[in-house]
Amino acid sequence: MKRMGQIIGLKPEHTAEYKRLHAEVWPDVLARLRQSNITNYSIFLREPEMLMFSYWEYTGTDFEADSAAIAADPVTRDWWKICGPMQSPLDSRSEGEWWAPMEEVFHLP
Repeated sequence: MKRMGQIIGLKPEHTAEYKRLHAEVWPDVLARLRQSNITNYSIFLREPEMLMFSYWEYTGTDFEADSAAIAADPVTRDWWKICGPMQSPLDSRSEGEWWAPMEEVFHLP
């Protein structure tokens, strides 16, 4: 199992809608994540900075293939079309990234 964390901004005018959407995530989006070996997925929001931190655990053996399956899923793509414009990616992210990955520097097992 690999722990993974990422960060992104949230546009303040979308806070209420983003929270509402994530309180009622589409079942097919959740199913695709599970099929791609993503577990214990959480998103945290820090206001007033409007920074979101995501954490999940990856239990598979081919993260690249599992990520590609998520990205190819039509329902997930529709979900991203709604949520993506509400987000504000960090300027420091690498090319091709939306959420910026973070380095794990501590873990209490």
